[in-house]
Amino acid sequence: MSNILWMFFISMVPLIELRGAIPFGAGMGIPAWITYLVCTVANMIPVPFILILIRRILEFMQNCRVGLFRKVADFIIRKGEKNKERVTRYATVGLFLFVAVPLPGTGAWTGALVAAMLRMKFKHSMISIGLGVLAAGVIMLILSYGITGIISFFTQG
Repeated sequence: MSNILWMFFISMVPLIELRGAIPFGAGMGIPAWITYLVCTVANMIPVPFILILIRRILEFMQNCRVGLFRKVADFIIRKGEKNKERVTRYATVGLFLFVAVPLPGTGAWTGALVAAMLRMKFKHSMISIGLGVLAAGVIMLILSYGITGIISFFTQG
């Protein structure tokens, strides 16, 4: 059970997310369907909080006297701005594609950050990010478990 909890928490860590948690699950011998379910659900847990709160938190951090807070806020804003153009071009489909591509820095956390900075509608953001997480999960499942793991996903799950 402890490996499943580790996998759950790894899925919620920024930049690692399910891109690191699914290979962890495969390495621990956790069945593909459990890995997929746990990782996709856990990866989505922070998203609504990010969409709702991140702009206020970043504003607070930028206005804070603590230099480290300002530096972290500036880093996060720069990261969001850097990816803003890719997502803006295709709106909600762009957000889905951005989250679905399982590369470092393109997951649910960054997608939610970009959506919040673009002031995208909450519902559209959640749907795009959710579908992107599901797609990235399938890609990572294939890469981590191989085709036989995917077949077992459908036969056991």
